[in-house]
Amino acid sequence: MSTTLTPYLSFNGNTREAFAFYERALGAKIETMMSYADMPAPAAPDAGCAGGTRPTGDGIMHACLALPGGAMLFAGDTPPGMPYEGVKGVMLAIQYDRIDQAHDAFHALSQGGQVTMPLAPAFWAKTFGMLIDRFGVSWGVNGEPIAFK
Repeated sequence: MSTTLTPYLSFNGNTREAFAFYERALGAKIETMMSYADMPAPAAPDAGCAGGTRPTGDGIMHACLALPGGAMLFAGDTPPGMPYEGVKGVMLAIQYDRIDQAHDAFHALSQGGQVTMPLAPAFWAKTFGMLIDRFGVSWGVNGEPIAFK
């Protein structure tokens, strides 16, 4: 049996902007960008999002980003009326086979964000660094893993 785990991020009305940024920064491809207006009407009047009213408008209900190598990242805007509390207690770890790939991604993701640990050798990879991007998402970028015995 195969299992995959796909991170699903919530944004405060800027999923479209964040995914355009990630598409460029990570050499990825946006596969889905579905707005709340694209949602079908619920069968019952009170069967909207989480039993409440159906969100409307250009906010993103669901987006899918396909990264090179097959990994995916999902996201959506927090539905209207629900509080947005930011992305907390999680870091997206991304691995690259080569150091130059890690450097490129780290540099791209850090634009407008904050580097919390510059790229440097680590005992598990030839390079590793951490940052918080301009959308408040924490990233750990690994380049060229070191084999353990």
